Amino acid sequence: MVFGYLQGSRRAVLARAGLVTAIVALIDWRVDLNISFGFLYLFPILLVGTVLPRWQILGAALVCTLLSDFFDPFPFTLAAALPTDILVFTSLAGTGLFAYEVARRRRLEADNLRRVEKEAAARREAEEQLEFLIDSSPAAILTTTAEGKILLANSAAHRLLGVTAGELPGRNIRRYIAALGCVPSIEHTPQTFRTEMQCRGEREQGEVFLANVFFSTYWTAVGPRLAALVVDASEEMREREESSLEQLLAGSRILVGAVSHEVRNVCGAIGVIYENLARSRALEGSKDFEALGALVATLNKIASLELKQSADDVQIGGVDLNEILDDLRIVLEPYCREAGITVRWEIPQDLPAVWADRHHLLQILLNLTKNSERALQDAQTRRIDISVSTSHDLVSIRVSDTGPGIGSTETLFQPFQKGADSTGLGLYLSRAFVRSFRGDLRHDPAAPGCSFVIDLAVAGSEAVRTSEHATHTTVVAR
Repeated sequence: MVFGYLQGSRRAVLARAGLVTAIVALIDWRVDLNISFGFLYLFPILLVGTVLPRWQILGAALVCTLLSDFFDPFPFTLAAALPTDILVFTSLAGTGLFAYEVARRRRLEADNLRRVEKEAAARREAEEQLEFLIDSSPAAILTTTAEGKILLANSAAHRLLGVTAGELPGRNIRRYIAALGCVPSIEHTPQTFRTEMQCRGEREQGEVFLANVFFSTYWTAVGPRLAALVVDASEEMREREESSLEQLLAGSRILVGAVSHEVRNVCGAIGVIYENLARSRALEGSKDFEALGALVATLNKIASLELKQSADDVQIGGVDLNEILDDLRIVLEPYCREAGITVRWEIPQDLPAVWADRHHLLQILLNLTKNSERALQDAQTRRIDISVSTSHDLVSIRVSDTGPGIGSTETLFQPFQKGADSTGLGLYLSRAFVRSFRGDLRHDPAAPGCSFVIDLAVAGSEAVRTSEHATHTTVVAR
């Protein structure tokens, strides 16, 4: 209540102080008692102390001291009045300065409180905007402890990892993105990480996907933390691999078209020479007959279609088969799921490295599985089986389906197959590439449905060591 009287505009407070001073002076003047009412000037001094600067407070204290001395009912003597006036002035000035400091600190606290409230409101607004941004982001955002425990995960993270909303916090990130669990925390190394990486992730149901991860490590009052933004790059990889396959087939079409043109020219020449021989009826010693032999030899050479691949063009070496099969799963499973096809994997642990070109081997597997997808369009049971078996120096990859199978296998690996969806070059080129890896692609007629087997040499095996001196590999497609 006291602070209520002390507050207000400067003019209002000074008016109240003047009124109280006048009342005190009037009381001191009119009340005829042997009592000095000078102590009542403390109240107007308290009022002016809240609005006036220090020197004006001292002036107001001096005026009140003079009024108290003027209306003092006791006889004036300098020896008695001077100490009294000094005491009164000191008391009034001290009271006024005390009120000044109290009011100033109160104003400072009020200003500070308003500033803190304004900052808190701005912080709440920023936090709400940041929370909305994180929750509405299409990219998965997570924060984890140094041990990999998930602290925060937005809606996109739950969708990406296939987890029910709100259940990711408390779980370990290694279960879904193992590479993030291997990032050294700022607690164990002075280096902070603000970088990106591409790795493989696994959803709750075991589906593998390719992840682009942007992450950073930092320190908080409660310990080291890791923040990560994860984007599913599987679709990008699918488009890239399918585009590569289309480019491969398009380039091969040009190659085989040129060879076919040469074959047609030779065949035309053979026809002309044959007519000449037929008219002459004399074969022995005939130049035409000799030319025919040369043309036949040329035709056989062209028909054999030697595919020469430079070691500089195809990067053949020991490759990790597990990684290639993981990439195949990323590309294959979404399409099979949309088409209602079940994919069954039988992949042993710790497969050895095989002698192959990573890119071309993935394209070969993709071509085989695409053929199976087309074969299963009208099948009652739609399933693709992919299995791997190993021996001492050989790894066999079997791609089987439950389709109707292949009626005639005599011309299976020849180009320009009749009834093929494109040019009929897929199997022809796939076997050519596998043979360039010192392996083979074969059809297994004994297996139900349609089954192809890719045989690859184990990297470092005797079969590979005996052929490593060759700088070029020639594959003859029969």
